[in-house]
Amino acid sequence: MAFPSGAPLSAQVPALVPGQGATHLPDHAPLRAGVDRTVILSLLGLLMVLCWAILLLRAGSMPTTDFSLHAVDTAPWDPADLALLLALWLAVIAAIMLPAAVPAVLLYARAKRLRREPWVYLSTLVFTLGCLSVWSGCALAAATLAWLLHDAGALDESMAVVVPTATGLALVAAGVYQWTPAKHACLEHCRAPLAFVRTGWRRGLPGAFRMGVADARGATGCCWLLLALALPTGVLNLPVIGGLVVLVLAEKLLPNGHLLACAAGLGLVAWGTALLFP
Repeated sequence: MAFPSGAPLSAQVPALVPGQGATHLPDHAPLRAGVDRTVILSLLGLLMVLCWAILLLRAGSMPTTDFSLHAVDTAPWDPADLALLLALWLAVIAAIMLPAAVPAVLLYARAKRLRREPWVYLSTLVFTLGCLSVWSGCALAAATLAWLLHDAGALDESMAVVVPTATGLALVAAGVYQWTPAKHACLEHCRAPLAFVRTGWRRGLPGAFRMGVADARGATGCCWLLLALALPTGVLNLPVIGGLVVLVLAEKLLPNGHLLACAAGLGLVAWGTALLFP
């Protein structure tokens, strides 16, 4: 994450809107910022724990952890199954994306406090809900596609695609995308949350929601093909999900995130090619 060097964040965030001068900071501002950070990190941590609990409980209900042994699942899904599938996909996407969104959420809350606007915690919650609304749309698309693949007999019991070629093609596509200008433009958005807060500030609860949507849209544009890898490999393939969490975080937080994204792209292409041409 590319926080600017030099002046501390508290000296830079108040003048978020052109023409607005710096705000005098009270003596207890550092203490209040520490409390805000603790509260928000605790709530986000609980949400992450909930996501992983859903995944672990669902994965633990599978008859075996060797996904390659699963037979094709041809049992029809009823509306309750589809609702559970949607919840599962939302848990997967949130588990991958939420850790990388933490700096932006904290920065939004800090800016809100420094601008002396009301309802800091409620606005931060609404900002997070804006992010979740984008990820819910992604989960709905993934669940719908999984439903269609299931009806076509293309999924096994772990909800992984049974055709190895599909996994290889998905890996190659994700690897190639890692080198595109669109990927790196979205990655720069993710790595510079202060620039986003400065230029995209919106007041009030509707503004908080819109900012959350805008931030999550940029993050999803950066990682959407990585997220899509959970479809061919299986939404309950926990090693893949864990690897995606690490990769998304590393691209955003490490100093050479852009180079890491390109290197990961080469690795994904090589992996996919090995599956396509064993």
